[in-house]
Amino acid sequence: MMQRLKIAPREDYGKKLEAQGLSFHGWDDYWKEDVCYQFSLKQVEEIEAAAEELHAMYINAMKVAVNGKRLGELGIPQQFWPGIEASMLRDEFSLYGRFDLAYDGQSPPKLLEYNADTPTSLLESAVCQWYWMEDVYPQYDQFNSLHERLVERWKDLPGNGTVHVASIEDNEEDWVCTTYLVDTLAQAGREAKHICIGDLGWDSASRRFVDLDNRPIETLFKLYPWEWLMREEFGAHILESPTRFVEPLWKALLSCKGLLPILWEIYPDHPNLLSAHFQPNGLTSYARKPLYSREGANVELVLNGDVIAKAEGGYGEEGFIYQALHSLPKFDDRYPVIGAWIVNGKAAGMCIREDVSPITTNMSNFVPHFFIE
Repeated sequence: MMQRLKIAPREDYGKKLEAQGLSFHGWDDYWKEDVCYQFSLKQVEEIEAAAEELHAMYINAMKVAVNGKRLGELGIPQQFWPGIEASMLRDEFSLYGRFDLAYDGQSPPKLLEYNADTPTSLLESAVCQWYWMEDVYPQYDQFNSLHERLVERWKDLPGNGTVHVASIEDNEEDWVCTTYLVDTLAQAGREAKHICIGDLGWDSASRRFVDLDNRPIETLFKLYPWEWLMREEFGAHILESPTRFVEPLWKALLSCKGLLPILWEIYPDHPNLLSAHFQPNGLTSYARKPLYSREGANVELVLNGDVIAKAEGGYGEEGFIYQALHSLPKFDDRYPVIGAWIVNGKAAGMCIREDVSPITTNMSNFVPHFFIE
C-alpha cells in the first residue's frame, strides 16, 4: 500500500548529502527525510509499466505530428520543421526523460506531462535517495536503476571525442545535475568537459560550434531548452552544425505539451491519459498549461470555472493546452507527484516531489521512497 510515513531523519544527513554533491539540499527544505513514501512491489511494477507504455505512445504521437505536418500547432518555428523530421528519421541518440504522474496507489497512474528535454533532480534520484535507503531501510528495496542505466546508455553514444556538458551559469541546481552527468560519462569511459551555455561560440570559418579554447564541439549535452535555442540568434546555426546534440532535436516535440491533445486523439480513454485539447472543448474543470514551460510556471488550475491555483512565470507565448483537471492524491497536507524516469525508452526508477500546493514547482520537496516485496 502506498503510504506516507513520518520517520526520524539521519543525524548527519546534511553532511552526507553535501558529500554526495547535493549542495542545495537545504533550500526551503528541498530535501525532506523526516517523511518518506512506502510502496508495494505491485505498485512499483504498475508505475514502471505505465512509464514504458507512455514513452512508446509519445514516440507514436511524435510521428503522427511530423507526418501530419502539425508542428505549427506545437509552436515550433517553421525553419526547424525539416531538421526535426530528419532528426526523428535518423533516430538520433537520446539519453533520458521523466514523466510526471499522479498516482494514489490504487487507481492507474495518470500522465500530467513529460519532461523529455531538460529534466533535473537526477543526482537526488539516482544517488542520494539510494544511500538514504541503505542507511534507513537496508532490508527493503527501491525503484532505482537510474545511475547504472545512465552509465550504460552513455556507452552507446556515437563518436569518441570529448562530450561537452553545458548548463546555465549561476544556476546551482542545473550545475549539480550536469556535474553528476559528467561523472556518469566518466564511468562510461568518455571524456567530458563541463561548460556554461553562454561560453558556446560559433566559428564561422569552420561552421562549427566551439568552446572557449576554440575546440570544436563534437557532442553537446545541453541542459537548456530547445524552444529557447530555436528562438535565439545563436540557434540559427543549429541546422548547419555537425554537432550532435543531447537531447536531440526530435526531443523538442516530446517536451511540448501540445503532444498531450494529440495523444488523446490517438489513444482516447487510455487509462493513463487525461482528456487534453488545444481549446477547452466544454471542459469546466481543467489545467491550463503553456505548450512550453518549466517547473509549473504559468500553469492554472480551474475547477467548475473558478481558478483554484495559479503559478506565475514567463511562459505561454506559443499557446496553451487544456487538460482535464485531475485531483492529485493528498497525503497528510501534501500533494505528491511521481517522477518516473526513462533511459533509452526503458523505465529506470522514480522520484517523488510533494507540495502543499497542487502545482509542483522547482522547490517542491524531494522525498525518498522504498518498496516492500
